[in-house]
Amino acid sequence: MVQSKKERMSGNEAVAHAIKQINPDVMPAFPITPSTEIPQFVSNMIANGEIDTEFIPVESEHSSMSAAIGAEAAGARTLTATSSCGLAFMWEVLYVAASNRLPIMMEVVNRALSGPININAEHSDSMGARDSGWLQIYAENNQEVYDNTIQAYRIAEHADVKLPIMICQDGFITSHAVENIELLPTNAVKDFVGTYEPEHYLLKEDETMAIGPYAISPYCMEAKRAQAQGMINAKKVILQVAEEFEKLSGRKYGFYEGYELDDADFVLVAIGSVCGTIKDAIDELRSKGKKVGLLKVRVFRPFPGEEFAKALKTAKAIAIMDRCEGYNANGGPLGAELTTALYKEKAQAEVVNIIYGLSGRDVKTEDICRVYEKLEKLSQGTDEFGPYPYLGLRSNESADRI
Repeated sequence: MVQSKKERMSGNEAVAHAIKQINPDVMPAFPITPSTEIPQFVSNMIANGEIDTEFIPVESEHSSMSAAIGAEAAGARTLTATSSCGLAFMWEVLYVAASNRLPIMMEVVNRALSGPININAEHSDSMGARDSGWLQIYAENNQEVYDNTIQAYRIAEHADVKLPIMICQDGFITSHAVENIELLPTNAVKDFVGTYEPEHYLLKEDETMAIGPYAISPYCMEAKRAQAQGMINAKKVILQVAEEFEKLSGRKYGFYEGYELDDADFVLVAIGSVCGTIKDAIDELRSKGKKVGLLKVRVFRPFPGEEFAKALKTAKAIAIMDRCEGYNANGGPLGAELTTALYKEKAQAEVVNIIYGLSGRDVKTEDICRVYEKLEKLSQGTDEFGPYPYLGLRSNESADRI
């Protein structure tokens, strides 16, 4: 394990510092709040001669991803950053990047999609892209987004994966808030990430590979199945890279983090910065003898449903928390996928899917304690949840809110 340096940084600064240490080849980017600081920091580093990354200012986010695809296809290690409507504007070419097996890294600073227009934290942007073929890893805090960024290329560029990757953090909550952080030495990061040596790329002499060809029906399904296999393979690679990273940093990562989970009767499942608030609520309730716990989702794509369900199998009642409205009249995307996984694992727990924190709505420890209280009553046969509950909603209908 190497000696870390203690520092104070915002999440965006932490990402930029990791990028500086990696020194990728190309970064096309278009500004959008709250991710704008990332390309700003990187372009300043380039101007100051701290890194030799080629920065490409483009006219839109669609162009940003298109340029990233071109650079990666040419053999360059490439990244970009975006949020919200910027990610939505990339929609068409997100699928192009994934289907062409291009291991681009994208820093996604999660922000609500319009409308109404809102610039605060929500997972609707990255969750909207959940089926685009990109790997997705989420962070609770600034330390985690730094560490996830360092691990990203090792995962995406692996010969068994070859898929683009989103490294996600909550807009403003982590991206702009300053926290204590431990930074690895730059030489250790460079050695860990390694150099990018793709087997096939367009600028390689005598290369016969094509990028973006038309695939006729007798062949296209096989290409899609091969792409799906890359996502399946990523599960093993994510754990391998995490194990190596732990030896380097002393910090342990996996598909999820369990907090007081092993003996918990009542469990919340959540993604991102809200997990810090949930941990505080758990500490408070544990001091009163309540057996409550948290499963914090780190990896959403590939979706480790079997692993999540096994970790939750002994729980009596589970609240799956979505910072995203699925607009399916049934809840959010995490709720839909995890409920399916629990069913396959034949879990016996009572399960409720709760929508929370939309457009940056605050979530307090007392809100979380209220959810745990209702979970306990749910396990006893007293269902105090409405069919489609929102946490902290201002509503006259008690069934709509918690």
